[in-house]
Amino acid sequence: MMRAVTATRYVEPLRSGGSVPGVVEADDLGTYVVKFTGSAQGHKALVAEVIVGELARALGLRFPELVLVRFDPAIAAGEPHQEVRDLHSASAGVNLGMDYLPGARDLTPDIAKVFPVDPLEAGRIVWLDALTANVDRTVHSSNLMVWPTSGTVPPRLWLIDHGAALVFHHRWDTTTPGRKYDFRHHALGQYGPDVRAADAELAPRVTRELLRAIAAEVPDAWLAEDAGFATADDVRDAYVDYLLARVRLSPQWLPTDFPSGAELAAEEAARAARTQAARPDWLKRVPDLHGKPAAEQDWSAHLG
Repeated sequence: MMRAVTATRYVEPLRSGGSVPGVVEADDLGTYVVKFTGSAQGHKALVAEVIVGELARALGLRFPELVLVRFDPAIAAGEPHQEVRDLHSASAGVNLGMDYLPGARDLTPDIAKVFPVDPLEAGRIVWLDALTANVDRTVHSSNLMVWPTSGTVPPRLWLIDHGAALVFHHRWDTTTPGRKYDFRHHALGQYGPDVRAADAELAPRVTRELLRAIAAEVPDAWLAEDAGFATADDVRDAYVDYLLARVRLSPQWLPTDFPSGAELAAEEAARAARTQAARPDWLKRVPDLHGKPAAEQDWSAHLG
């Protein structure tokens, strides 16, 4: 079961995502990134975070611990932005926290150029995303962190942010568990992900018992807005049934078509050229002030 903690200090908001999560310290002395129940994405984003995140952990992928965070908006009374204060006011009570990874860095395209990922590890992550219909792990928004970034422990990939997964639960179309999604531009596609080996390894481990245990972690209140079901347990059963049917149909949706690094670079160059051509003449003359990405300069020291 997920642990429950109480937020004792509000540190700062994170504006990198549309849900504006916040960093908090809690009474267990831990630091967490909290996704709030009052965000525009609603409870289903939190349900997806729990189900996909806990499934990732059960399958041996690196994913920060999730906790239930009791949040009193009074601890963030000093937040200067009204829209963030409104979010806090709408989120009093139990929210979802993810263990904070200090110093972690996003797997950006620049870092990906020099950061090695084993094809089987890449395949496992792609397989999980394909199973759970996670359409938000692309070359432009990887939702992958590299951590730790200092010390003697080598950096590893950590999965985060699965609120956009389980797209089927927004309309509960239970007739298409074998549906194929376009994963050609997955963040790890350039690593040659061995999804067939991942399927052979992971599919047998996704059992009804495992899915039931994971679905039981979701608070009843986060399932109550699904008006098409009589009880929270009925909603849990729907998640279990759909994912179990989907894993059994993996030959139908297994993604295998990924552009190479060179093809991705060519696509990006073409996109940049189209963007440049669409700019007014005065903007075309503005020099590139960014230079070589710092990530490309710094990361070789961490890779041995």
